[in-house]
Amino acid sequence: MLVVLDQHHQPLAGEYQFAQVVRDGLVVDFIGAVDRLREMKARVEHRLGRTLTHAASGYPPGVPRPEVRAVANVLESANLRCTQLVDEPTAANALLGLENGAIVDVGGGTTGIAILQDGEVVYTADEATGGTHFSLVVAGARDIPFEEAEALKVDPAEQSRLFPVLRPVMEKVASITARHVAKSQFPVDNLVLVGGTCAYPRMDTVIADYTGIPTHVPERPVFVTPLGIAMHDLDPEY
Repeated sequence: MLVVLDQHHQPLAGEYQFAQVVRDGLVVDFIGAVDRLREMKARVEHRLGRTLTHAASGYPPGVPRPEVRAVANVLESANLRCTQLVDEPTAANALLGLENGAIVDVGGGTTGIAILQDGEVVYTADEATGGTHFSLVVAGARDIPFEEAEALKVDPAEQSRLFPVLRPVMEKVASITARHVAKSQFPVDNLVLVGGTCAYPRMDTVIADYTGIPTHVPERPVFVTPLGIAMHDLDPEY
C-alpha cells in the first residue's frame, strides 16, 4: 500500500494491491516488492504531477533488525529515501491518538499489539496469525485454491456463511491479545482493531466476548496503519 499525505497530514493519493511479497513481516520476494512499488509510485506520481522522493515504512513488532532493514532497502531500490521505520501498531496510533488501551493490528500474516498508557507505547508484541490464515482456512474448508479463498473472504455475500469457519481464527487473534494484555501487567480497558482483516463482520464482537474488553473497529481499518506510517515520514528538507 502506498499513501501520500500533504503537510497537514491530509491524504492526497494512494494505491493498494493484494500481494504476497511480504509474509509474517518478512520480505520474501525482494524483486517483486520493488517492481510493484515502482509501478504504484509511477502511477501516483502521474496523478499528482510531482515526483515522490522519500517515504517511511513499517514492520510488525519483534521482527529482527536485519529483516526490518530489508523493508528500507525496498523503498530505496524504488528511488524513495527511507526517512523512518516504525512498528505498525505504534504507527497506527499516530492516526488514532489513543491515550490508554491497546491497538491490535491484524496484518496479512501476524497480529501486532501495542499497549498505551498516557499516550505512550509501553508494551509491544507480535505473533503469527492474520489475514493469510483466514484465507487458508477458507481454502481448506471449501477445497479451493488460495486465490479463490482470498476473493471469497472479502465477498459480502459470502461472509455470513463463512463466519462459523473463521470464528476459531478470530478467537486465536483474541487469545493472542488476551495473553499479551495479561503478560504486560498494564490495565487495558479498551481495544482498537486495525488492519483489513478486522473489517470482517462480527470480528470485534468475537474478540470482545473472548477477552472481556470493549472492542472497537474504526472506519476503513485497512488504511489506519499505512496512514500512520506516512505521518512518520518526517523530512527536514520538505
